[in-house]
Amino acid sequence: MDPAGQDINLNSPNKGLLSDFLTDVPVDTGVTARPPAVEGLTEAEEEELRAELAKVEEEIVTLRQVLAAKERHCGELKRRLGLSTLGELKQNLSRSWHDVQVSNAYVRTSEKLGEWNEKVTQSDLYKKTQETLSQAGQKTSAALSTVGSAISRKLGDMRNSATFKSFEDRVETIKSKVVGSRENGSDSLSSPAGSGDQTLPDHTPF
Repeated sequence: MDPAGQDINLNSPNKGLLSDFLTDVPVDTGVTARPPAVEGLTEAEEEELRAELAKVEEEIVTLRQVLAAKERHCGELKRRLGLSTLGELKQNLSRSWHDVQVSNAYVRTSEKLGEWNEKVTQSDLYKKTQETLSQAGQKTSAALSTVGSAISRKLGDMRNSATFKSFEDRVETIKSKVVGSRENGSDSLSSPAGSGDQTLPDHTPF
């Protein structure tokens, strides 16, 4: 039986069938669903903004493609010129450091450090510490100078001692004998007694 021809009498036992059938039928109003307009914008303004957005996004894609092509061309030129990646890195670091030095944050930090340094150097604690270190340095220099003078004096005393003079005389004697024997063409040391075979005693006291 066709549901459309069913009895719609309220007393009919089939009175709920028609309503159940109608709830399953989609309603076509002839209007396409669209998101609600942004608050504060008319439909015309919204359409204009959407069109501009699409245009900008298209331009971004185009610019990215152009940039990629330019980067490839730049890399090819660098390769042909023999520019290494390390040199480029150094150049970038140098440029970055220059940018840091001229930045406002760096300038302000340098000025602040200068102010702190001036305050520290002008403080009483710094001056006392500097004076203490200066006095300690002077005392150390004086002590080293005293030690050096004492060592020099001790060496002078040793040179003037009889033992050192005796040793020095013996060295001079041996030296003159060696030089004299070489001038005479002899390899052996000549003794004062004329005996070429006699050697100096090892136990001779100074």
